[in-house]
Amino acid sequence: MKSFGWSIVGPGRIAHRFAEAVTKLGGTHIDAIHGRDIDRAVAFARAWPQAGHDDPRYYSQLDAMLTSGAIDAVYIATPHAFHFEAAQRCLAAGIPVLCEKPLVPNLRQAQQLVALSRARGVFLMEAVWTRYLPIYEVIGEWLTSGAIGNIRSMQSRFCFNAPFDPTSRVYDPALAGGALLDIGIYNINVTRWVMATAHGQCPPLAHFDVEATLAPTGVDQRVEATLHFSNGVTSAFVCDVTSKADNTFQIVGDEGNITIEAGFSMATGATLQRTGEVPLAARRDHAINGFEGEIVEAIRCVRAGLIESPAMSHAESLATVALMDEIRQRIGVRYPFEV
Repeated sequence: MKSFGWSIVGPGRIAHRFAEAVTKLGGTHIDAIHGRDIDRAVAFARAWPQAGHDDPRYYSQLDAMLTSGAIDAVYIATPHAFHFEAAQRCLAAGIPVLCEKPLVPNLRQAQQLVALSRARGVFLMEAVWTRYLPIYEVIGEWLTSGAIGNIRSMQSRFCFNAPFDPTSRVYDPALAGGALLDIGIYNINVTRWVMATAHGQCPPLAHFDVEATLAPTGVDQRVEATLHFSNGVTSAFVCDVTSKADNTFQIVGDEGNITIEAGFSMATGATLQRTGEVPLAARRDHAINGFEGEIVEAIRCVRAGLIESPAMSHAESLATVALMDEIRQRIGVRYPFEV
């Protein structure tokens, strides 16, 4: 089977991690890179040569890359505000898309992309790498086996301290900045994954409570929320770009609990604590850097002719961004391109 070629939009930090996984996996390679700054695109291409393949091509115009020849798939790694246009142009050209989280900043854009994917029969997937990490297979087995009984609640934190810079992707509203879309999406996504894994599907959300602190630029720098599901389960989370925390995720049941280790979004370890028993610790290291799971899944889906991944479906992306829209509306965060 021929090597699967990836074209990348956005030569930033996250794209380098993606490229590392691609070049070490085998059976896949970096074919091209698009960057609005051609010098950064050239530097990126030169950073990822791969034995047995031509050096990645580089482009400053997206259309030039999309019409350059057969492209197996595109990985989009630009700031959040630019996801929609890039994904839309790729899908319209019939090219499969793996797009960094959040898929797009709001529900309206997400609905348009999903509709285009389905109309054209072209693969579209939000790149939430956490869902494909090996340790989550173990956690999934604990949940489906009823190891902690009935789930009662969840608590999680995702915090890091980013110095205030009004032009940075974290704080600039024109880039769809803010803690919720950047990191709170992981708290929400894992919450929904836990509920779906334990119950077969994620039950509807009854209501939520939320408080936030806004940065001088108007984006959310800290969000504290509690999600109340229709079956009585709650999930309380904090996401914050002005502080540091242990960044664990705990799932509490009536017969025990599961703690996903610090840095839960990229975790390699978790602990099962059943009432009255010795804790059971599990560890599953990343094969490369953690990005390999979503890459393998995207390739599998494209080659199978699927338009979405069962593990990260269109419906799941829509549900997540719909909730983030509601939270942003409640706390008063609106981006300039939404006016």
